[in-house]
Amino acid sequence: MTKAILTFAVLFGAGLAANGFFMLTDPQAWYFAIPGVTTTGPFNQHFLRDIGLIFVFLGSAFAFGAARLDVRTLLWGAGAVWLSGHALFHFWEVAVGICGPDALARDFPAVTTPALVAVALTVWSARHAGR
Repeated sequence: MTKAILTFAVLFGAGLAANGFFMLTDPQAWYFAIPGVTTTGPFNQHFLRDIGLIFVFLGSAFAFGAARLDVRTLLWGAGAVWLSGHALFHFWEVAVGICGPDALARDFPAVTTPALVAVALTVWSARHAGR
């Protein structure tokens, strides 16, 4: 089971990093390719590249954490904090009326699910850190 979870974490990290590289290399294509992004504000190349860097670092943290038991929980936990904050920010936008409730369903696969996955991986890592 441990090998499967670590392999999943590497793949999860690769997906996060791939998203980040897409944002870095072609932010305009990313802006128009991801459902709902165009409704959040005008295209801002600098902002998208900033966030792209974050996703590259997040992906690297999950991949590196899979290989390094001594820092795994820390790296995955840091990633889980950012991804959870990002997801909670989307919920806040709905709560204050910036977006309609339909945004939650639209964003769930790409925003909330990664946060839940990151939290689950971090909890698993923390529980198995001493083994």
